[in-house]
Amino acid sequence: MPATIVFHKPYGVLCQFTDNSDNPRPTLKDYINLPDLYPVGRLDRDSEGLLLLTSNGKLQHRLAHREFAHQRTYFVQVEGAPTTAELEPLRRGITLGDYRTRPAIADIITEPDFPPRNPPIRYRATIPTSWLSITLTEGRNRQVRRMTAAVGFPTLRLVRVQMTVTGRSPQPGKGKSAAPWHLALENLSPGQWRPLTPWEENFCQQLLAGPSIPTWPRKTGDRR
Repeated sequence: MPATIVFHKPYGVLCQFTDNSDNPRPTLKDYINLPDLYPVGRLDRDSEGLLLLTSNGKLQHRLAHREFAHQRTYFVQVEGAPTTAELEPLRRGITLGDYRTRPAIADIITEPDFPPRNPPIRYRATIPTSWLSITLTEGRNRQVRRMTAAVGFPTLRLVRVQMTVTGRSPQPGKGKSAAPWHLALENLSPGQWRPLTPWEENFCQQLLAGPSIPTWPRKTGDRR
C-alpha cells in the first residue's frame, strides 16, 4: 500500500476526506480509498491540479512548510490581457494586507491543453482572457488569486502543474545536492492518482535523512 501518492485534484473537490456540512460536497474520499493519507499543502475547492498526499508526517512538513521554499508552479487563467510590465510587481513581491509576498516567477504563456472545466468559467464576450505561469516558493491562503487581483487581473481558473523539490545529501558535510525532483501532473487526468516511482521514493528517503536546513532564512517579523 503506497505511503505517498500523486493526485490530480478536480475542480470543486475539498482538499480533505470528510465534509460535515448540511450539504456535503465532493471530497478526496470520493477519489482515494486509502487510509491515513494527508495532503501536502492544500488546494482550494475551486483550484485544480497537482496534490501530494502522504502518511509520513515528517515528509509532509519537509515538503509543505514555506521555510524550505520549494517551488510550486501554477497555470492561471486571468480576466484581461496583462503585459509583461504589468506582471513586474509579482516578480518583485507585492503587499497583500498584512504581509508581502516573496518574489515570484510570472510569465505570459499560450493556452495550455487542459480538459474543459466543469462547470466552465464565466464567458464575457467583451473581455479577453489570458494564461499566466506563476511560480511561488510559499503557499499562503488563496495567494495566487490575491496576487493577480492586486495587479488588476482576477483569476478565473487555477491549475497547479508542478512542484520542484531540491534534495540534499544525506551525509552531513558532503556539500552536494541531489538532482531536484520535478514533480508534474504528466498524464494524470482529473480524479486520477498514482504511487511514487522507485526513484521518487528514494528521493524522499534521502530528503528526510539529510539536514533540514531552511532554504529561506527566518526573519524577525516573518510570519510562518
